[in-house]
Amino acid sequence: MSFDDDAYGALTDHADDARWAYGTGFADPLAGVPTAVPDGVDRAGLATYCLMLGDDALVMSHRLQQWVTRAPELEDELALANIGLDLLGQARLLLTRAGEVEDAGRGEDALAYLRDAGAFRNVRLAERDDDDFAHLVARLLVFSCWRLALLDRLAASRDPVLAAIGAKGVKEVTYHREYAAQWVVRLGDGTDLSHQRMRAAIDAILPLAGELFEPHEVETRLAAAGVAVDPSLLRPEFDAAMTQVLDAATLSSPSGPAAPTVTGPAASTVTGRGRDGVHGPELTEILAEMQELARALPGGVW
Repeated sequence: MSFDDDAYGALTDHADDARWAYGTGFADPLAGVPTAVPDGVDRAGLATYCLMLGDDALVMSHRLQQWVTRAPELEDELALANIGLDLLGQARLLLTRAGEVEDAGRGEDALAYLRDAGAFRNVRLAERDDDDFAHLVARLLVFSCWRLALLDRLAASRDPVLAAIGAKGVKEVTYHREYAAQWVVRLGDGTDLSHQRMRAAIDAILPLAGELFEPHEVETRLAAAGVAVDPSLLRPEFDAAMTQVLDAATLSSPSGPAAPTVTGPAASTVTGRGRDGVHGPELTEILAEMQELARALPGGVW
C-alpha cells in the first residue's frame, strides 16, 4: 500500500498478502490435497480424531484472543492475536475435515457453534483460564511443546488431509513454542518477583500435562492404522523441550526433572478427560461467549 492509496481500497488490496486476517484473498492451504478417506480407515473414528485436534486449537485460540488488550505490551497483543489466528486456521481445517468425513451435513460453523460442552473433545489444558500473564505463557509453552511434537508426526499420516495440516502446522507452532519459551525464560530468570510468579505458574500448569499423553481408544486404533499419533510416544520429546526451557529460566526443580512425568487425570476439581467430553465450567463459559451470536441468529450469514 502506498501513501497515495485510498485507505478503504487498501482493505481489498491483498495481492501480496496471503495471510490477510479476515480471509480476503486467502489461498486454500489444502488446495489439490486428495480428500478420500484411506482404505480400511474407520470414518467415525477419523471424524472424532479430527474433532479432538480441532477442538484443542479452537478453544486454545479463543483463550488467546481474550488476552488482546490485556498483554503487557502492544507487540505481545499482536503476537498473541497472530498465534490465536494460526490456531483458528488449524481448527477450521480440522473441523471441516471432521464434517466431510462424518458426512452428516455439519460444516465447520455447525461444529464450532452448535455443539454443547459435552460434545467437545479438547484437552482440558486448552480451556483453562489464566490467573496472570505468567500462567498464560506457561500454558502456551506446555501446549505448544506437545502440539509441535504431535503435528510433526501427523505429517506422516496416511490420511492426506491430516498430513497436510500437520506439515503446515509445524511451521506455525514452532513460532508459538519459541514465543512462549522466550517469555518463560525472561520472567523466570528476571527479578525475584517475576521468578516467583513464573515458578507458581509452572507448578500450576505442569500437573495438567498428564492428560496430553494418555491415549484415547480412538487415537490408539487410528495410530495402529497409520492415521493418528499415539500421544504416549510424545512424552520424551516434550520432556526434553521443557527441560531445556526451564533450565534456561532457572526454574528446574531441585528434586527432580524440570518437566516431571505426570500420570493419572490432570489436577482439577473435575474427574474425567476432555477427550471423553468431560470438562469444567470454564468450557461452558467459553462456549457461551463464542456461540452467542450464532445461536441467537440461527442460520445467519454475515
